[in-house]
Amino acid sequence: MRLILASNSPRRRELLAELGVPFEVIPSRFEENAAGLSAEDTVRAFAEGKAKEVAERFPGAYVLGADTVVCLDGEILGKPKDAEDAKRMLRLLSGRTHSVFTGVCLVGQGTELTEVVETKVAFFPLSEEFIKDYIASGSPLDKAGAYGIQDGALAERFQGSYTNVIGLPMETVSAFLKEVHIC
Repeated sequence: MRLILASNSPRRRELLAELGVPFEVIPSRFEENAAGLSAEDTVRAFAEGKAKEVAERFPGAYVLGADTVVCLDGEILGKPKDAEDAKRMLRLLSGRTHSVFTGVCLVGQGTELTEVVETKVAFFPLSEEFIKDYIASGSPLDKAGAYGIQDGALAERFQGSYTNVIGLPMETVSAFLKEVHIC
């Protein structure tokens, strides 16, 4: 069975590869517009939109779509626009607990499975020097909330799926793939 990952994310690609299941990467052309949606509804709609857009182009394949956001006090923190935006986000998250939501959708051959996974992440207090150095590394500029939990030194603790914070909750993905007999 053909499996397509509808994402260009290197982190999602690496996580999915760990299952040992062959797949292709075909990024979605889905237009994201989340005006007025909650974090949960945003990631659900975007994951479904991405998966369905690619599935329309490749009938017969199973397509996996995903979307991740960081949410603090109801504010959705997506990918930062620039270094200043990354600095703003990291200052907001410093010493506080936030939620990471990932929507996952698998569509194909008459099947549509969708789930939203939440992980709570508590940050250490971050010094201005740490924030400056972290941004200079370039790592936070392409990640929701301007950070990667895998970069270390940021999260004091988390509750829930670690891989969810990276961008693909593998427990959910594995269950979906087992349900359609791919894994």
